[in-house]
Amino acid sequence: MASPVTVRPLDSGSETAWDGFVTAMPNGTFFHLAGWAKVIETAFRHTTHFAYAERDGQITGVLPLARVKTLLFGDSLISNPFCVYGGPLAADAESEAALVTHAEALLVRTGASALEFRGQVAMPAADGWVDGPDLYVTFRKAIEADHDRNMKAIPRKQRAMVRKGIQNGLTSVANRDVAVLHSLYAESVRNLGTPVFSRTYFQILMDVFGDAADIVTILDGEVPIASVMNFYFRDEVLPYYGGGSAAARGRAGNDFLYWETMRRAADRGLRIFDFGRSKLGTGSYSFKHNWGFEPAKLHYRFRLKPGETIPDHNPLNPKYRLFIAAWKRLPLPVANLIGPFIVRGVG
Repeated sequence: MASPVTVRPLDSGSETAWDGFVTAMPNGTFFHLAGWAKVIETAFRHTTHFAYAERDGQITGVLPLARVKTLLFGDSLISNPFCVYGGPLAADAESEAALVTHAEALLVRTGASALEFRGQVAMPAADGWVDGPDLYVTFRKAIEADHDRNMKAIPRKQRAMVRKGIQNGLTSVANRDVAVLHSLYAESVRNLGTPVFSRTYFQILMDVFGDAADIVTILDGEVPIASVMNFYFRDEVLPYYGGGSAAARGRAGNDFLYWETMRRAADRGLRIFDFGRSKLGTGSYSFKHNWGFEPAKLHYRFRLKPGETIPDHNPLNPKYRLFIAAWKRLPLPVANLIGPFIVRGVG
């Protein structure tokens, strides 16, 4: 008979085995890695509840989980907050069930309003769980070692924009310059009416994930006009936090940015370009679709405290319309000062 499964909290002694398990699992993602516990605790001061299932001394499942509790946005347990993917990752049904049961018990014990799992694949129906609205999709596509083939795979109109960036003499650098990235990112998200993450958060990401993260920046002459932080996992590249200046739009800087990210990833031997999550009906969705990427639905599932409803922090929610309009008019220094206190509760 198989030995029983035990659920244990992540500690420093189990981080290496945790990450080894995640890397070996076909459905493992960058957002299942143990380093996110330190990122969430350090950058946002949220309590983490990362747990793993174990049988005979071997990890058989992991669950990256954190409690996001603020006055503005309520109290939720999320796997994994500030990430597009998450949920239990297990080698067998018994280990997955043990992790789910552990999370459900934590929901009751903490008194949180909701428990949320963020999955790339549909989860089996389960009593007491409800599916979230069809709001988010992800964009993933294979890339090749040959740059010409990757270029030709981009639809004609978008390919013309990339070539415009090349003809404009734009160049790229890959480094770890958080200051440049944050200045361009902060301007972009303020213009969209979205609160900004802190520069400290970006630095923590770079420190925690080391060589699994870098920053690609586009230069117009010597002037940075667009930049993106990338994560690397197995044979995948994930451009995650990016932005561009007003000058980037006229110079095709944002288009050239993602081409350079793709080109550099191909040279590293990577074969999957993960363009990340977008909301249906947004400019981000259209931009990624124009690159020839097909959307794949993300499956977010919730277990709710009695009487509670699914949290809705979506910027498309009509109740945020006035806030977004006002935020777009804030001076950038003010937005950068206030934004990190707000965004820590969105998760």
